[in-house]
Amino acid sequence: DIYGFEVFEQNSFEQFCINYCNEKLQQVFIDLVLRQEQEEYKKEGIAWQEIKYFNNQVICDLVEKPHQGVIAIMDEACLNVGKVNDEMLLEAMDSKLSNHKHYSSRQVNTLDKDLKHKTQFKILHYAGDVVYNIYGFLEKNKDTLFQDFKRLLYSSKNPIIRDMWPEGALDIKSTTKRPVTAGSAFKTSMIALVKTLNSKMPYYVRCIKPNENKAPVGIDYKRVVHQVSYLGLLENVRVRRAGFAHRQPYSRFLKRYKMISGFTWPNYKCSDKEATRALIDENNFSNDVKYGITKLFIRSPQTLFALEKMRAELIPAIVILLQKQWRGAICRAKFRKMKAAYFIIKFYRRHKIRTYLKSVLEAHRTCEMNMHHKESIIWPQTNFAVRQLEPSLRYIYKRWKAYKLLSPYPRSEWPQLRCKIYAASLLWGKRPSWGAQRMWRGDYLSSPTENTENANYTVALNNLKNSDRFNQVLFSSFIYKMNRYNKCADRAILITDWAVYKLDLKNFKPMKKGMPIQEVTGMSVSPGQDQLVVIHSNRGNDFVVTLKPTTDINEDRIGELLGVISTRYFQLRNSELPVNVSNKFNCMLGKKSRMLRVEVNPQTSTASFRKDDNGGIVYIIPPNVAVHPFIKA
Repeated sequence: DIYGFEVFEQNSFEQFCINYCNEKLQQVFIDLVLRQEQEEYKKEGIAWQEIKYFNNQVICDLVEKPHQGVIAIMDEACLNVGKVNDEMLLEAMDSKLSNHKHYSSRQVNTLDKDLKHKTQFKILHYAGDVVYNIYGFLEKNKDTLFQDFKRLLYSSKNPIIRDMWPEGALDIKSTTKRPVTAGSAFKTSMIALVKTLNSKMPYYVRCIKPNENKAPVGIDYKRVVHQVSYLGLLENVRVRRAGFAHRQPYSRFLKRYKMISGFTWPNYKCSDKEATRALIDENNFSNDVKYGITKLFIRSPQTLFALEKMRAELIPAIVILLQKQWRGAICRAKFRKMKAAYFIIKFYRRHKIRTYLKSVLEAHRTCEMNMHHKESIIWPQTNFAVRQLEPSLRYIYKRWKAYKLLSPYPRSEWPQLRCKIYAASLLWGKRPSWGAQRMWRGDYLSSPTENTENANYTVALNNLKNSDRFNQVLFSSFIYKMNRYNKCADRAILITDWAVYKLDLKNFKPMKKGMPIQEVTGMSVSPGQDQLVVIHSNRGNDFVVTLKPTTDINEDRIGELLGVISTRYFQLRNSELPVNVSNKFNCMLGKKSRMLRVEVNPQTSTASFRKDDNGGIVYIIPPNVAVHPFIKA
């Protein structure tokens, strides 16, 4: 991150160290990218246009040069006996650096009125001029943490404190020198960093700061041009454009690519340079290369890619030529052993599969003979040969058994059977009658015998389908409902493949927006033959209704309603819908929990709702639809 160069209104020792760090990194960049690039071309005798660039080694020497650099002068001032202040340090710097063209102060250049006397000095960095305030340099450069204090902390009985000061473990005789100053320590670290970078191949990420306000869309062109200039990007581009994409010693080049030419493969009787020239000329790459003293220079990556492609096409044949005899002998011997083992395994596996299939067919034949008992096949014990086959056989058997069970019924009734199976799993043994024996028609309101206003219903249904975009009507019926204000009214219920609607009987329009089936949290019904059903939801206002068939008042539609909703709920959420069958259960009306209980009244002939003394709801039914005895239900 090279734009970490810091220039503030008040620049102190910290900014001095940071800017010195950036100078060193820029010097590494110059050495690795610019200077080495051009020096290599000169060394190899390649025609080259000299590209001028600013070498900031002189600034690095100004800071770090032994005995004469700024850091050396600061260290000398810190080690002097007596009282030495920052002004004296500035005087020493002015005395020793007055002739340096990248250093300036008010005493060195009396005409520079921008610098304060005995307070500021200026260094002409590669990124621009920076004025530093001398006050605080000596204090920040000193390291007053002496070795005896480190040994004291290291001898602590607290293991955490002891681990924090490993320097205290050094012998007193080996640590007689004063602590290294902060500037010297920073310089040593930078030298080590540069040494590490020089041993690697660093990749630079140049960060350009577009503006000083951190604004998302704002470019300070003067600021950007300044950064492009001092980061050396222009010189870098010039060097790259004028240079070569790839270079390699002739010997290394031939070791990799000599199989491409018949002149160089497998051996050649001339120098490496002549062999390389013959290979390049044979493949018509002469216009894109230059021949150095010890290296071949390739200008465009396309030439290198072409060489790699030709090499890649020839390598497999060469490898096969070297390997085929030995590998062939090994593979033939291994194949003979594997073939013998394969025949043994194959015949034994066939024997085990035949034995297992014979047992399965025998069990299947017995099951088919007893099909009227709906018995399931008893599967024989599996073995290693049929472990992968058995799941498929079980799946085929389940499909066959399901087909046998459903074959007596027309395919058009299969969706109805699915709903009846769901209803049976929810109500079997809990409710004496739930309409299993009759045909489930679903959309009862569309029937003229059920609904004399079926034409209005059809129009309203089409309008609702256009607005809510559902596909199918699963159930509809007249209902008698109770609301949160304890008021009862005749309504109609409509269940589609998407939601549950409450309809007004005047025009069959939804009284509210439909409640999605995915929001249904459960259903509650009574164990009798009455048509009470509560559809619970997470909205805090449940549907408390009783179904009202008009063609046959004794027709039980509770099972059909449960089957339709539970089937669709499972399809949407892949989980079972909770269903409660009881004479007493809680429901939510107006976001308040209320107890609903079923009560038999011999004096009534029709079911009705009323409010009890405790704020709950009583559903009154005649004895002919109650469970007998009612109390035990």
